[in-house]
Amino acid sequence: MLNTIARGGAVVAVLVAALLPAFGDDDFPIVGTYTKDEVCKGDTAKRADIVVKITRHNIESSLASCTILKKRREGRAIQVQLECKMSGDLTIMGDATFTQRDDNALDFDDQDHTSPAVLHKCSQ
Repeated sequence: MLNTIARGGAVVAVLVAALLPAFGDDDFPIVGTYTKDEVCKGDTAKRADIVVKITRHNIESSLASCTILKKRREGRAIQVQLECKMSGDLTIMGDATFTQRDDNALDFDDQDHTSPAVLHKCSQ
């Protein structure tokens, strides 16, 4: 009987360890549609050149289609490592940081500080 309980406990421990990273994915509060540097309302929300869509696994914009390889959250800042496919069949890798603001917008900055932006969340 004790041997069966020990095996059952081991199975539960393995399942919990396997499921914990999946729960960590839920702690990615920046999922949504945003507009770059302009408040998202009216016709602005329809402008493909400034719309940015963030999912748990991807970031899509008119400039690139990026896969999120790694993510780490520290308070209001979320650091991501990205692999981005750009026009001309160019693929680049880099790091970026999204910092949540009180007004539901995100401050965005890339590792080289070449394209800082404010992303304004669109209502769903």
